[in-house]
Amino acid sequence: MDIFNQLLQGFATAATPVNLLWCFVGCALGTAIGVLPGIGPAVAVAMLLPITAKVEATASMIFFAGIYYGAMYGGSTTSILLNTPGETASMVTAMEGNRMAKSGRAGAALATAAIGSFVAGTIATVMVTLFAPIVAELAVKLGPPEYFMLMVLAFTTVSAVLGKSTVRGLTALFVGLAAGLVGLDQISGQARYTGGVPELLDGVEIVLVAVGLFAVAEAMYAVLYEGRVVESQNKMSRVYMTGRDWRRSLPAWLRGTAIGAPFGCIPAGGTEIPTFLSYAAEKKLAKGDDKAEFGAAGAIEGVAGPEAANNATVTAAMIPLLTLGIPTSNTTAILLGAFQNYGIQPGPQLFTTSSALVWALIASLYIGNVMLLVLNLPLVGLWVKLLKIPKTYLYAGILIFATVGVYGMRQSAFDLFLLYGIGVLGVVMRRFDFPTAPVVVGMILGPLAEAQLRNAMSIGEGSAMVFLQRPVSVILIVVVLGVLILPRLAKTWSARRLAA
Repeated sequence: MDIFNQLLQGFATAATPVNLLWCFVGCALGTAIGVLPGIGPAVAVAMLLPITAKVEATASMIFFAGIYYGAMYGGSTTSILLNTPGETASMVTAMEGNRMAKSGRAGAALATAAIGSFVAGTIATVMVTLFAPIVAELAVKLGPPEYFMLMVLAFTTVSAVLGKSTVRGLTALFVGLAAGLVGLDQISGQARYTGGVPELLDGVEIVLVAVGLFAVAEAMYAVLYEGRVVESQNKMSRVYMTGRDWRRSLPAWLRGTAIGAPFGCIPAGGTEIPTFLSYAAEKKLAKGDDKAEFGAAGAIEGVAGPEAANNATVTAAMIPLLTLGIPTSNTTAILLGAFQNYGIQPGPQLFTTSSALVWALIASLYIGNVMLLVLNLPLVGLWVKLLKIPKTYLYAGILIFATVGVYGMRQSAFDLFLLYGIGVLGVVMRRFDFPTAPVVVGMILGPLAEAQLRNAMSIGEGSAMVFLQRPVSVILIVVVLGVLILPRLAKTWSARRLAA
């Protein structure tokens, strides 16, 4: 009951006209930022941090939170309509969502993304409200061996699920892992694979690679190989979900939420692993005609599940941030900086020292989810009309936004050369049917996996047996082996059964 009363007080604070206005502006701005490739919530919050000097703490934190989860939804719009994710978290949505758009089902894809975001965000917010201290305490008990095996599971899933060939998936993954090694070694400080180029000492920007492989490569590929075909493919037939779409989406929303929420609590988490795992789960569970739509006309479960996982992860990430002061993403790290600008240190004492701020922030998550739904569902028809823009103007606009977004990160001309070089690589990969998403996943998780592997080996005093001495690590090893072996056994068994 105490939690309920504090939440009511939080709603009383968050529902004041000024705070509601900040929440609305944050959600609207976040959605717009998510639509623009290369400009993610971390960049936006970082650029707006100076407002902490002028705006009251509760209002600014509600504003930043609105940008945070608004951007997560906005990224799905261009992923579905143009196959150009505004955020790496929307890469999986692009795979099935864009195929749905090209099959005349853009409205259904956008609707399931909006409603899935609302469902997952609301459930995850309830988790934040009720179980923040408990879930965070459990997540902290995981050590480096568990984190490393979790990332190996992500690598395995990405390689096995994406693309028509596991070998091509692994090849793309190792390209990403190699790119993630560029820069200064995390422990020794030695430069690695920089080729003497000073700009590479800080490594290759993940956003730059994502924008190059998706946005720039999409525009180049359309111009070089698709020509007028794109005009006839991108058509609009309806802007609502049918009864069958609802029946297929609802279980995917719930499964995506169940997969995504725990990852938000993990300090080495992020949205990439749960979205890929959700996509893998939906593809494995689909049957008959529904399964045939994956990779062809576009399966609505392939949009609903990952979008729910994405938003559940984003919302649940507030648990370790508020209760432990541990950021689980770039954006929550910047939010931590915003707290510190007000002299507030998130941690176990935050719920007592700054109770009003915390509960107002949690209440604003509920309000923001409703605002996003109200904002975005009526705009589905408007977003779908993007498909009617002449493709020459559309792809020119994508290239301009991508160029401006990437240049704005470090004001480096070298980044622009790298962007278009990566764009050419993306075109080649698409031409020869190599999946591009594993490259970005390898880049994001590669350095983290390297650090966790080193830490795990230090704990084991150089012995790999440390991975077999932790129950959770052993379970993850079994799951990884299952992902690699079971599909092949099932395929062999099916072939023998047909032959008999």
